[in-house]
Amino acid sequence: MKSHYQVLIIGGGTAGIMVAAQLKRKEKNLSVGIIEPSPDHWYQAAYTLVGAGTYDYNKTRRDTASLIPQGVDWIRDYATSIDPDTHSVLTQNTGALQYDYLVVAPGLVMDYDAMPGLPEAMKTEVVCSNYNDPKKTWKVLQEFKGGNAVFTQPSTPIKCGGAPQKILYLADDYFRKSGVRSRTNMIYATPGTVIFGTKEFADTLMQVVNRKEIILKLFYNPVKIDSTNRIIYFEYKKDAAFLPEERIHETMGSDQLIQMPYDMLHLAPPQAAPEFIRQSVLAIPEGAGKGWVDVDPETLEHKRFPNVYALGDVASLPTAKTGAAAGKQAPVVVDHIIQSIIGKKSASTYNGYSSCPLVTGYGKMLLAEFKYGNVRDSDPLLSKFVDTTKEQWSMWLLKKYALPYLYWNQMMKGKM
Repeated sequence: MKSHYQVLIIGGGTAGIMVAAQLKRKEKNLSVGIIEPSPDHWYQAAYTLVGAGTYDYNKTRRDTASLIPQGVDWIRDYATSIDPDTHSVLTQNTGALQYDYLVVAPGLVMDYDAMPGLPEAMKTEVVCSNYNDPKKTWKVLQEFKGGNAVFTQPSTPIKCGGAPQKILYLADDYFRKSGVRSRTNMIYATPGTVIFGTKEFADTLMQVVNRKEIILKLFYNPVKIDSTNRIIYFEYKKDAAFLPEERIHETMGSDQLIQMPYDMLHLAPPQAAPEFIRQSVLAIPEGAGKGWVDVDPETLEHKRFPNVYALGDVASLPTAKTGAAAGKQAPVVVDHIIQSIIGKKSASTYNGYSSCPLVTGYGKMLLAEFKYGNVRDSDPLLSKFVDTTKEQWSMWLLKKYALPYLYWNQMMKGKM
């Protein structure tokens, strides 16, 4: 194993593997190393379908070793600190590694302790999350007998921001099939001010919410859980009087927190950058974006250290954290590094593209594609044949069959 690399990548997830594969395709003689401790690589985009009983969990995993591009060193270790002044990364067991260029792509972590009562709630039989165990979600859906089915998400940035409502729509379909929907309150409680940031897709989603008779609670920020009594507490973020809804038995406590009982609860845990990133000089120290890597939103180059780049979930960017976003970010990072090595300046820029395949039921999906400013950015060729702002069977087939194939055989091989 080398102690110095031209390009050192922290993270062997979607973003890190793509950058490594594209670098070696463009310049096969580059010395590239990936720091990644896990022997498993997961296709997390399919977790929504696993949680609804329509995708095999085992098909979401592959050996990390099988995905490391040929000619790239896999440093199976944990990065523990970064010193951009000395161009080095300290690892748990391997020691210090030097780099000419650093690519930071370790993803994010679930911050369970950020919500009091959450770790205890996750151990109960009626609380689940596709973010950590989609198999349990499917079990919870199958065993649900009616009552308040609450789906929520935190106020922190999260990977795949549409995921909490995807499982909501699929659960509604499943409950109708299993015969419990008539005695169920389907509740979607979100700290957001709208159902979705891009209007063209939000309009369709509101039609779905109304058709499915889902109780939508905007401005609801979850702050703690009492799993013994099955109550989730929300901070009401709207500047208006709170009006409790009797049919779901919600109340406002003396602490000014909304108390909502649940019979099943699906949530996205609060999420954060890994601790070694939060504590590094690469992170934004205060204010908006605190803890995430401070990069230029167009070039993905660190704002203070020009030979450091970040992409994927860990980067502080005003767009959704998705694999599709990483797919558009990787070529920009690769081109900037390649051009810099030969003494030129890259003109490649990232426009904030992200994509959210919004499953709205079994056999139904709309493909939300957007860029910075929540501006719709749908593929012009695809849009000639399909209205991606509407629910489509063809988009469901894309989600279930085409996207996994493209992920393993194209994206992970640096071909797109």
